[in-house]
Amino acid sequence: MRVVMLGSGGSAGVPLVGGPDGRGNWGVCDPNEPRNRRTRAAIVIESAGGERLLVDTPPDLRAQLLACAIPRVDAILFTHAHADHIAGLDEVRILNRIVARPLPACATAPVFAELARRFDYAFRPWRGPGFFRPAFETRAVIPGDTITLAGMDVRLFDQDHGFVHTLGLRVGCFAYSTDVLDLDEAAFAVLAGIDTWIVGCFQRFGPHVSHAHLEKVLGWTTRLSPRRTILTHMSNDMDWSWLVSHLPPGVEPGYDGMVLTW
Repeated sequence: MRVVMLGSGGSAGVPLVGGPDGRGNWGVCDPNEPRNRRTRAAIVIESAGGERLLVDTPPDLRAQLLACAIPRVDAILFTHAHADHIAGLDEVRILNRIVARPLPACATAPVFAELARRFDYAFRPWRGPGFFRPAFETRAVIPGDTITLAGMDVRLFDQDHGFVHTLGLRVGCFAYSTDVLDLDEAAFAVLAGIDTWIVGCFQRFGPHVSHAHLEKVLGWTTRLSPRRTILTHMSNDMDWSWLVSHLPPGVEPGYDGMVLTW
């Protein structure tokens, strides 16, 4: 199995638009460190057989797929309907053309309802033959489900995101928890025994109203003891070099284009 981190940034990316010279607000992040340049969070999970599951469609999706040399995807999972995780949905039409079929897509029923409200054209029945808009084979899921996507068994669990709930997922020894503030016991049960966990950590010092901060994430890693914990969905408060020098063994910052293999 292989996981590619397409993006590792928060909802506004790093740097944020603005800054004194108009070239970006870097916060505490060093602009000369390329791993501090972060697009919006998403991953691709590739099975041993070469099938690929795309998790979320952020606004940077086209550039991310090109930068990470992803030639196609076979299915999509939407964790939730916030704009930084769905605004690149229209790029799916090119992915449809590559595989010449509608793509299987999973999300909770409320997320599909929100996607259909914002992108109504994408969720009309596909008549063919071409793909001038995205086309999906939708399947509504709930936390606790185990589903098969892109040839992989995907276990889903609920995550508190402050104002809404998101889906976390586990595939084999790997788990992904973007946009999470709190986890319940059911989530910890699914996460038990993981080897590698990509988890959202928005800022160094907290708390935050809808995202976990560093102290909380480190508490989770103490409880779960994964071999490797990789931080994602990071703001411009999370300088890569500072994190490398201050994080405990087994915990590290992620970066755009990072590749994990098992």
